[in-house]
Amino acid sequence: QVQLVESGGGLVQPGGSLRLSCAVSRFTLRYYVIGWFRQAPGREREGVSCISRFAGSTYYADSVKGRFTISRDNDKNTVYLQINSLKPDDTAVYYCATSTSIQGCENLDYSAFDSWGQGTQVTVSS
Repeated sequence: QVQLVESGGGLVQPGGSLRLSCAVSRFTLRYYVIGWFRQAPGREREGVSCISRFAGSTYYADSVKGRFTISRDNDKNTVYLQINSLKPDDTAVYYCATSTSIQGCENLDYSAFDSWGQGTQVTVSS
């Protein structure tokens, strides 16, 4: 069974940075695209970013372009999300997920993603 574990969340002041990690196990990471999603209380799950299998393509929601950077290390079976210039609106639980659909990756369509981690909380507050 596929297992994903997110880490790196926390409480940070506006303008701060965090680096989220998504460690995957029990499957070969390079076969999958990996997406990051987030969900704030009372709001729908939102696609944040996605990266293709060999990092040739990356995709971002408009709300995070220029602030978030996704990367992956297939040898370490880990995907990262560097998040800078954090805003209070970035407060949410952040999830990583796997898919075999490059279209789903490009569209940040959570319905195309099969396996999910438990999430890591990011709170931006002064």
